[in-house]
Amino acid sequence: MVRLRRESPQPDAFVTPASSSSISPRDWALLVLLSSLWSVGYFLNQVALRELPVATVVLGRVGFAAIALLIVIIALGIKLPLKFQMWFGFLILGLFNNVLPFGLIVGAQQWIDSGLAAILVGTSPLMSALLSRLLGYESLSMTKITGLAVGISGLVVLVGPSVLQGLSRGTIGQLLVILGALSFAVAAIYGRRFKAYSPLVMSAGQLVCSSLVVLPIALIVDQPWRYSPTLDAWAALLAIGFVCTAFGYIIYFRLLASAGATNMLLVTLLSPIGAVFLGTVFLAESFTWQRLGGMALIAIGLALIDGRIFNTAVRRRGNFRPPAG
Repeated sequence: MVRLRRESPQPDAFVTPASSSSISPRDWALLVLLSSLWSVGYFLNQVALRELPVATVVLGRVGFAAIALLIVIIALGIKLPLKFQMWFGFLILGLFNNVLPFGLIVGAQQWIDSGLAAILVGTSPLMSALLSRLLGYESLSMTKITGLAVGISGLVVLVGPSVLQGLSRGTIGQLLVILGALSFAVAAIYGRRFKAYSPLVMSAGQLVCSSLVVLPIALIVDQPWRYSPTLDAWAALLAIGFVCTAFGYIIYFRLLASAGATNMLLVTLLSPIGAVFLGTVFLAESFTWQRLGGMALIAIGLALIDGRIFNTAVRRRGNFRPPAG
């Protein structure tokens, strides 16, 4: 049985921030692994949607992930908080970090490709930077403002032409994914207040709350007992829950502790690459020059917001000394 605690939370190894912007070879390997897991998630969504409705797919993802993380917590002897305020916070976080974005993105993947969904979700850090500025959490330098402008132009390249042609299902799907990315950005900002707690506890708490929210929706709307999914659909659900979500969270927070929050932005740059590759090769999804251009602009915008490439170039230019003639 999971034990509950009343005492104040104490920071642990999972939440120790990394101050250095450098990334070790081990962390690079974990970054690539995490981006691969999240890339596969879009592919598996598409596989599960062939046989199951949206709410059931979302329930499978958050439900199996919650079970997996609770097992890990029990095995490690980690205590869960007892206070109502914490569980209310987990509920809010779960709504914005799981229920809304997963529901919107999975729903959108009925009408748009998995690769395009991954590219559009990659705009979440752009929205997070803009919201943080609007809410007064951080200021925006000229470089970051430029990054936002470039990233938004990439979004216009991807979505703009379809909007001009009217609200088709594809256009609605793209807009739903953008709302999902916005929800992720809200969750990232709201989640800052939980940084003193073990990320494993925070992840399990939000996933448990998310499962309790999605369960009645799936039962009432989908009536999942009416479906007879094949082994492929079951495998997709289990993989999304246990591997992409639960295991992905563990890697994510391990990286957050060792590489720092800034370096985690690299995952957003890498994930669409894998998702586009899987969708093109295994799902016969098209990959156009328009998508390539939009993805490139979003990636450049994120790189500018991250700032390291720009700062490195400036330092190298400042340290350059022409040879004496």
